[in-house]
Order: sequence, then C-alpha cells, then structure tokens
Amino acid sequence: MDLALFDFDGTITVNDTFSSFLPHALSRRHLLVGRIVLAPVVVGYKLGLVSAPMIRTLVSAFAFRGKDEAMVRAAGERYASERLPAFVRPHALERIHWHKARGDRVVVVSCSLDVYLAAWCRNHGLELICNELEARDGRMTGRLLEGDCGPFKSQMILDRYRLGEYGEVYAYGDTHEDEPMLDLASRRYYRWQELPA
Repeated sequence: MDLALFDFDGTITVNDTFSSFLPHALSRRHLLVGRIVLAPVVVGYKLGLVSAPMIRTLVSAFAFRGKDEAMVRAAGERYASERLPAFVRPHALERIHWHKARGDRVVVVSCSLDVYLAAWCRNHGLELICNELEARDGRMTGRLLEGDCGPFKSQMILDRYRLGEYGEVYAYGDTHEDEPMLDLASRRYYRWQELPA
C-alpha cells in the first residue's frame, strides 16, 4: 500500500476555496464590512508583506467570531455538495480514483477549512488534515483550533502517519507552502508535473 498526499486549493481545485466559501457563510453586509476592514491586510498579502497563514488567521477571526456553529457547518455542507464539484479538476479526481483503486491511503492536506472539506472528503472516502474552526457552546470563536496548519503540514503528516510503512509516498502540491510536504515524498508532483527524485 502507498500513501498519497494531496494539497486541495490549486491542486485538486482550480481556485482558492477558502475565499469563495465566505459568501456562502456570511451576510452581504458582513462581507462588505470585511472588505473594508481587511483591505490593508489584503493589499499587504498581495505585496508579499503579509503571510498566507496570517491572512487566513485574520480573515477567520473577522468572518466567524460569534457565528452560530450549526449555521456555519450547515453552510459548509451545502458548499461542499453544491459548489465544490464545479471547482474540482477532472484529472485530479481521476488521480485520486487511481490511487484508491490501487488500495492506497489518500489524504487531503490543506489550509482550507474543515467545515466544508470534511464533508467533501467524507463523500470521496478520503482522510483529511486541515484548518479546523474552533467553537465553544455552539458559537464559533473565530480562532483556528490548532492555529493555521500551513507551516506545519509536514509535521502534522509525520505525527499521523509512519511513512516507512508505505511502499511509496506520493505528494501533490502547487505552491511553496506545499514544498515541505513534497519533500516527504518519494514521488513528488508540483503543479501536476513530476519532479525528479
């Protein structure tokens, strides 16, 4: 049995699903205020002055703090079934099915949110490592349960899987954030091109 590790946004999908989820979970007013309040942070991100983990943390805090947990999770379930299929690259789904047909263990490793990724992965029989929104007493706190997983993807994989137990470890990614995960693999694919061993 082999292990296959897939980044989600930009690898399995054609776009960033985190930002496209927000209109499904938030009111138009909340989105408008967020665009104004977070504009300097977004500009800083585009200029390379704000890191991806920082912007995900700040947006999550602004977007979800105080929101009803059941409503956010229901929005995630709807998003997973109604919108995500349109974003998925057909060849990515084919590759996932290829791994599953071989009996491989397939894991999505993503900085996107559990509220929709868990449903999508469950529907496809995949395991998941991702950012998890924290909730207390039925309300979202706006925090990520263990912080943003971006810088820790490879450590989270090592904590959960014994790589030596697998014949081959495949990894698929599309950004520099995925490079530590790709470095764990014996078969590495960057933007769907296999890298030399």
